[in-house]
This record gives sequence, C-alpha cells and structure tokens, in this order.
Amino acid sequence: MAEYQQFKEETTIPVYFCDAHSPWQRGSNENTNGLIRQYFPKGTNLDLHSPERLAEVAAKINARPRELRNWEPSQTHFDRLKELAHI
Repeated sequence: MAEYQQFKEETTIPVYFCDAHSPWQRGSNENTNGLIRQYFPKGTNLDLHSPERLAEVAAKINARPRELRNWEPSQTHFDRLKELAHI
C-alpha cells in the first residue's frame, strides 16, 4: 500500500491499517494465510516454486466453497451475479 494516499484521494475510499501484532483485526487475511499454509508451511521460500505451482494453489484456494456464499465456490457465485446483471 505504498501509494495508499493517492488511492484514497482518487477513490475517496477510506484506507484502514490494522495495528501491528493484532491478527484479530485482519481475520480474512489470517484465514487465507492458514489456507496457504496447507500447501506451503510457514517460512517457505515461495521463490523456490514455479509461477505455475503458485497459480495452481491460488486456483484451489479460490475455488473453495465459502459459507458466506451459501457454500458455493466463488466462481459459481460470480457467474450467477453476471447472469443477473446481464453482463
């Protein structure tokens, strides 16, 4: 977020930074870290993995069903939204 100030001014969206050492303030991030650690243990050097492997893991995580979306994968949910919006 090096350019957060410019983002804030151009979008008028407020920017919030969590306090250091306060994981409860960024639950979604911490949850995603946990999902990533199922594939790469903490401390893993991701430079040692190919871009294809990283993309594969990202696709698997992104395809997981989410309670927020009635246990549907994100893509299914977004496809339905596109249909409703006639995009």
